[in-house]
Amino acid sequence: MLTTVFHASLANLNSFVQLTQMKYKALIAIVLTVCLGLLTACSSSSPVTSDQLSYDDIRGSGLANNCPQLTSTNLDAIAIEKGKSYQLRGWCLQPETFWVSRAPLMKGSGKSPKGRPEEKFVASKLLTRSSSTLDQISGALQIDPNGTVTLVARGGFDFQPVTVQLPDGERVPLLFTIKGLVAKSQDAVTSLSPATRLAGTFNVPPYRTSSFIDPKGRGLAVGYDAAVGIPIQADREKFYRQNNKSFDVDEGSIALQISRINQATGELSGLFESRQPSDTDFGSKEAMTVKIRGQFYGRIEPAIA
Repeated sequence: MLTTVFHASLANLNSFVQLTQMKYKALIAIVLTVCLGLLTACSSSSPVTSDQLSYDDIRGSGLANNCPQLTSTNLDAIAIEKGKSYQLRGWCLQPETFWVSRAPLMKGSGKSPKGRPEEKFVASKLLTRSSSTLDQISGALQIDPNGTVTLVARGGFDFQPVTVQLPDGERVPLLFTIKGLVAKSQDAVTSLSPATRLAGTFNVPPYRTSSFIDPKGRGLAVGYDAAVGIPIQADREKFYRQNNKSFDVDEGSIALQISRINQATGELSGLFESRQPSDTDFGSKEAMTVKIRGQFYGRIEPAIA
């Protein structure tokens, strides 16, 4: 009888072990399925963009300052036909590095072979937070009779007040912009490709508006004509520029190098290098040359008649 009971208990134990193994196998299969699903989602070729995020996801994250980018596999070309007009939509320029050039401190130093001071750029630190990107700029694009491509900026968020700091602690304000840009290709082309390079000039308005008043109460359109504490010395040469303010529009230059293109969507992206003057406080001080490097993005679409 004991033998019978032992065999019955052993059979029940085997059944329990088999049932437990089946449950664990099912659990392991579920875990593996979930893990594979997560790996597939993480390795998807379409990254999450700001368009897929809510306002709460973007707020305070700095993502609003990033331009969209294409993957390194998009090396297509977009055909541009003569006689047709195109538009560049959603144009975005994201600066990444700022370099500032100042005149040599010692006479006779840093001279080029032609006798002109050689520009020496110093890396600077961006003090402006995540609000330095130009975005939603529109432009007109067409092929000229000689076969070159011309890009004209039309409008949008095409300027950002920016302040950078030099290694010695000096702060340099500037208006990062591409207002009135007219850029052309160097050679005749029939399409936009990763080999296309556009270069041109643009206008650089003053950093502040004409109603700004400096700490001495002086301004261009409002305020005093001279500092209140020195009215007798207002005409002296060393105070002339501070008292006689001027609203001058300077000029900058930019080069755009296309590196990636998606023919199916009309998207393009690449790198840019811009050179423009810093703020002069309405002509009261000398401007510095600021070199800005970064990346850009845009979409080419046929112009609407």
